[in-house]
Amino acid sequence: MKTVLILGASGAVGSQLLAQALLHPDVTKVVAPTRRPLEPHPKLANPIIDFESLPTNAPWWQADIAFCALGTTLKQAGSAQAFYRVDHDYIVRSAELTHAAGTNTFVLNSTLGAAVDGFGLYLKTKGETERDVGSLGFTSLTIVRPSLLDGAVRADRRIGEAVGLVLNRCLGKLVPIKWRAISVEKVAKMMLSAGLSANPGLRVIESAEIHQSFD
Repeated sequence: MKTVLILGASGAVGSQLLAQALLHPDVTKVVAPTRRPLEPHPKLANPIIDFESLPTNAPWWQADIAFCALGTTLKQAGSAQAFYRVDHDYIVRSAELTHAAGTNTFVLNSTLGAAVDGFGLYLKTKGETERDVGSLGFTSLTIVRPSLLDGAVRADRRIGEAVGLVLNRCLGKLVPIKWRAISVEKVAKMMLSAGLSANPGLRVIESAEIHQSFD
């Protein structure tokens, strides 16, 4: 029976992960720190936090598994600096705190193409986040790299994303599996499965593997 920590539980992937974790028979408690209250559930602890001043000694940092689905968009953040603060600094600091508290298993939602030398702010930031979380020494670290997310409801969806989803839905399996849009439900399911398995070492799960696992 596991206690899990979910960071980013109010987002597209995080909310799916939360719902699945609450229903899973092997999960006895879910801790989901957020800025705004979540819907109550008997298995849920929902501390209200400010990511700008995280509580360093909170007992809930210690968990059997920590999942991170934190993230924003450049439009939401308002600037490149603010975007980096959320998609890198908040994630790495949270990972540091849960690791220091004794959590050995960490599952990070990243993105297809993430690389320190990647093209543009988004891929570079994701790559640096992967690198810095990877340096913390988790016994089990899984990085999930989904392609375009299908099912993420956002008012600020970029035009390219919207066009990509339309093309994906029209072309279906004619789109190469690597680039095929992936449902947020499947990404969450893969994250939960990887966390509960807790295989030692680093595992990177590309979008194609998620499709192959659940299609």
